[in-house]
Amino acid sequence: MFGGNRILEPLLVWAGRDILGMEGRLEFFATGSGDTSMAFASLFVLLCLSLIGTVIWSALDRKRPSYNAAFYWLTVVLRIFLVFFMFTYGFAKIYKTQFAGPSLIRLLQPVGDMSPMGLAWTYMAQSEGFNLFTGLMEVLGGLLLIPKRTQALGGLVVFGVMLQVFMMNMFYDIPVKLFSAHLMLFGLFLFASDWKRFSHIFIKNKPTEALSYYKPTKDPTYHAVMMWFKVAGMLALFAIMGYQGYSSERSYGDKRPKPQYYGIWEAEEFIKNQDTIAPLISRSDRWRYLVIDRKGYALVKKMNDSLERFSFVLDSSGTNLSLRSRSDTLSDPNFVIKQVDSLQLTLQGVLEQDSLMIRFHARDLGQFRLINRGFHWINETPYNR
Repeated sequence: MFGGNRILEPLLVWAGRDILGMEGRLEFFATGSGDTSMAFASLFVLLCLSLIGTVIWSALDRKRPSYNAAFYWLTVVLRIFLVFFMFTYGFAKIYKTQFAGPSLIRLLQPVGDMSPMGLAWTYMAQSEGFNLFTGLMEVLGGLLLIPKRTQALGGLVVFGVMLQVFMMNMFYDIPVKLFSAHLMLFGLFLFASDWKRFSHIFIKNKPTEALSYYKPTKDPTYHAVMMWFKVAGMLALFAIMGYQGYSSERSYGDKRPKPQYYGIWEAEEFIKNQDTIAPLISRSDRWRYLVIDRKGYALVKKMNDSLERFSFVLDSSGTNLSLRSRSDTLSDPNFVIKQVDSLQLTLQGVLEQDSLMIRFHARDLGQFRLINRGFHWINETPYNR
């Protein structure tokens, strides 16, 4: 969220180093994390600048009785911002592209070896129905923010939805804490703008009156144009994000085409340089699993549980294979792959000057409880394994 503050970069570095005593990487770089040292330094500096600006503005403009126009446009900007991101995150869950999976390599990972974020991602990825529910709630919050009359209810829905997201980010160490906190607080701010009527009805049990909304103009043509602009904007967002979600889900989400030899292949026999290597858990040079989940890539899990990533490119015949480390620039086939039947696979070739002959057996993916358990209305006893 703060990655665009290039002009303030020297100030941010100074504040991070000399005021906050940060020792992290105080520079702008893309990692997918929103909670970098620079992000926290940016938050601190912008907060200080905002407080200073508020004091100066309040002193210079202390005689102004109200800021109805400024408040109106502030709420408009916040609503547009929240609608866009509620739709973005909502459609990413409805079409299950944010939490695709769980991946095949994740199925082989012991729970105790998962990071808290990895556990949370697997929890979300496991259920298509829960993704659909959370996505619809986020879209609902965005929809309610579009009409002025329902913005307070929309703010309340966004606050509730994003509170859950923020807590998950906090307690599962997901590095989107700052951004989710902003979305949550923006929703709370919009709800608080109508807090008085809410408290009268739901807390104090007192009558309330209709709220007279500020209007920048009384021209009926302006309001008619704005109404149709909102409708057109909403339909355009639905069309664009719906198309992107549909195509993304079929490109890299759960509905993507499965590559040839898709699955988890367990090495039953591993011959390296004419020497058969026993499956001892201390061996770092013997493969245990070959995992083919996405086209063009493969993961190897070794006996000592270390992982190695490879490019996995087949020729048109499906029998000549280029299996190389991700840093290797060569692309010529260096293996012959042979599938005896749907459960047996053999690789033979040369990798980094070592000759390999590996015979694999396919793991039955249906045996993983995480994906085969399904839903049950009736459970005579808890199934907690």
